[in-house]
Amino acid sequence: MGRGKVVLKRIENPTNRQVTFSKRRTGLLKKAFELSVLCEAEVAILIFSPSGKAYQFSSHDINRTITRYKIEVGIAKSDEQGMASAEVWRNEIEDLSRTIEALEAKEKHLGGENLSVLGMKELKQLERQLRVGVERIRSKKRRIIMEHINYLKKKHKDLQEENANLQKKLHELHEAPVPQVQSFWNQMQPGLNEKAVRHEES
Repeated sequence: MGRGKVVLKRIENPTNRQVTFSKRRTGLLKKAFELSVLCEAEVAILIFSPSGKAYQFSSHDINRTITRYKIEVGIAKSDEQGMASAEVWRNEIEDLSRTIEALEAKEKHLGGENLSVLGMKELKQLERQLRVGVERIRSKKRRIIMEHINYLKKKHKDLQEENANLQKKLHELHEAPVPQVQSFWNQMQPGLNEKAVRHEES
């Protein structure tokens, strides 16, 4: 039997109300964090408890997010809007600069540079990344080598078959009368020339 519909109304018992507030607040902040990470969303939450205590979560600078919200809904005044917009863009540039610096530092670490700034945990993580990278390179190298080997095997087989056919035709020429040999040779000459040209090109 399914659960009955929960009626949303004020919890009268103060203890139960505080426990529910604490659980729901934690769940809400967790969901906000997950949303910002999974979807790269800019999220900001402000919560005030019944006693007036403030709780907050922000994936970026909360003042920047509030300013951005004011601009989006038209709350900011005209003279403040330009300054607010500039502040948003400045924060955006600073975030991008920090991201670029982090990526450049990571690239240097992968190249074996500036390792002195890393602790044991970071070094182990870097070692795992390098191990995975080397294994991928080896796998790619093995695949290329096998493809080249298969190509050479096929080419060798084709050359063997072509050589066997030529040997058979030469044997038939040796056993045939002279007039037939000359006629047969005249018929085969264009094809042999074409194969010779194809071998030279390959």
